[in-house]
Amino acid sequence: MTHQGQIVALHRHPIKGFTPESLSVATLTATSGLALDRAYAVENGPSGFDPLAPVHISKMRFIALAPVPRAAAIVTRLDEQTGLLEASAPLAPPIHVDLSLPADRQRFANWLTGVLGDEVAGPLKVVQAQGHRFLDDPFGQISLTNLSSLTALSEHMGRPVDPLRLRGNVQIAGWPPFAELRLAPGTRIRLGAVIASVVKPIRRCVATHVNPQTAERDMDVVSALRALTGRPDCGVYVRIETSGQVRPGDLAEMDA
Repeated sequence: MTHQGQIVALHRHPIKGFTPESLSVATLTATSGLALDRAYAVENGPSGFDPLAPVHISKMRFIALAPVPRAAAIVTRLDEQTGLLEASAPLAPPIHVDLSLPADRQRFANWLTGVLGDEVAGPLKVVQAQGHRFLDDPFGQISLTNLSSLTALSEHMGRPVDPLRLRGNVQIAGWPPFAELRLAPGTRIRLGAVIASVVKPIRRCVATHVNPQTAERDMDVVSALRALTGRPDCGVYVRIETSGQVRPGDLAEMDA
């Protein structure tokens, strides 16, 4: 059976663990997925990451919402034209840095240390490697959020679940609730002119408990998913098979 939906929002996260940026158009490629998504990360103490030989490392080695919920209060935006990152946070002066410059990376790390306070476990360091992305799953280039699944979850919990809690790249309306969890690995999904293939469902963690507006843990999403579906999964990772651009309003089609 073919299910047709529609892309309603696109997001990228230039720095892993920090706020998303809304996009009006996204170029998805087989080689790099979504450019500048999780292109940088911030070590929370030495992570073992080697920029000369980059490999996948657990998100718990970096600033992320699971260990550091206060990071949700930091708003970041990367200007593709200038390469400048703007960051702001409550009770802190905003900062503008060029993350290609070692001195600016250190300046940003110092600023973050002051903002995050006692949630910092060790010296902070901005890390990056050409062509490397700090993904939660080493094979899942792009994450899709099925908004119907969140509607069902919201009804179960008796309160709305903000899609930004799931930190997905592509939000899709019109698919049946939790239909994405029944897709076999390798199943093709059409996103506008782009063809993607399913990697696996996304296993959710306590990062989803953090309110993206208040930076407080205020909702047990994982337990609610288990009670509703018998598993802590919501959304799906995919890999890009054919490159192209996607926009809100484009078709999102899957065979379930």
